Amino acid sequence: MNCTAEMLRLYAVTDRAWVGKLTLPQQVEAALKGGATCVQLREKNLADSSILAEAREISALCKQYRVPFILNDNVALAAQCGADGVHLGQEDMDPAEARRILGPDAIIGVSAHNVVEAKAAVAAGADYLGCGAMFATTTKTNVTALPKETLRAICAAVPVPVVAIGGISKQNLLSLAHCGEAGVALVSAIFAAEDIEEECRELRRLAEML
Repeated sequence: MNCTAEMLRLYAVTDRAWVGKLTLPQQVEAALKGGATCVQLREKNLADSSILAEAREISALCKQYRVPFILNDNVALAAQCGADGVHLGQEDMDPAEARRILGPDAIIGVSAHNVVEAKAAVAAGADYLGCGAMFATTTKTNVTALPKETLRAICAAVPVPVVAIGGISKQNLLSLAHCGEAGVALVSAIFAAEDIEEECRELRRLAEML
């Protein structure tokens, strides 16, 4: 299997909105030092050339810490920057086509919002699923929260690990216990923190209790 449950325990998803005194690569390294087990670079508003330079830097950091590096959406850039894989939404490239481009060893994650989408993604070659949004989130607007019952049903229906995402924080993380997910994916809970490294240590401790 290209992706294990342990890799998804504390999945850090970047957000440029929180870049300030630290650069994005510096923020990512702080998350890695604090115990992030996977990093996804999510850039929706940058040119490919800008993303590529940053992706290569973050990819090198992740290799240094022996943590998988995932690029959001962009399969071609994932192939160029040395990413370990790609995460695809329902509107993005078909996972089977991404597999053809990236090869058998790439990690391919797919967003799924119900059991039908989850089973289809796995049939197309997904190594893991991202499910949410579990709670209200500022990262994506006009999103209806996914019931915990749906998360539980997806986890029970597929043989690959599932990561919960969307509005998850220290305050609500443990409310997702016993749903069957391998871990949690976090955006602002990590990157908006004053001390990212210390915040990740606490979040990792909580994630291990799921």
